[in-house]
Amino acid sequence: MSPLFSAHNLTLIRGERCLFRELDFALDAGELLLLEGRNGSGKTSLLKAIVGLLELETGEFRWQGAPVSAQRQAFLADLVWLAHRTGLKPDLTPVENLSFESALRAFRSQDIDAALERLGVLRLRKLPLRSLSAGQQRRVALARLLLAQASIWLMDEPFTNLDSEGRTLLGDIVTEHLESGGLCIMAAHQEVPVDAPTRRVTL
Repeated sequence: MSPLFSAHNLTLIRGERCLFRELDFALDAGELLLLEGRNGSGKTSLLKAIVGLLELETGEFRWQGAPVSAQRQAFLADLVWLAHRTGLKPDLTPVENLSFESALRAFRSQDIDAALERLGVLRLRKLPLRSLSAGQQRRVALARLLLAQASIWLMDEPFTNLDSEGRTLLGDIVTEHLESGGLCIMAAHQEVPVDAPTRRVTL
């Protein structure tokens, strides 16, 4: 039986540097893939290649047994990406930011307030995002994970700017996603408090 998501013979060159060569990995439902390596080793570039923002020299990704290149739109519809930056608009409130995104993609639920409450920022729902701390903005961005109807979570340093309570909460959220049959690919420097089958790729 084919893995749910897999990478085959990946090679990526940026400028004069080869970030990785002939890289392979596979991931099944309920599993976490941790991308490890020093800064500049290619972790973020690999995430960008998965979503099609960088072109590989060689190799392909496969989703549900078929090449991603043959089903790009369906693949992207089943994916949510939490980048190192939040990607939110600073002049909009948390509710406005999440409502805007809900108009662009399928959301599991329209109960934005419930997601913000789970992440401890409901009281800030009507404030412009620029008035929130970096940690609070990160929590608003994490609400997208709870709301998105997506099997694949890509996460680039998701614990950045979170305090210990926030890190524990995020670990619980990722664990729940994996227990429900989702999968997660994460680049992280810190200890990852996720209780799930874990594979590792060192770049």
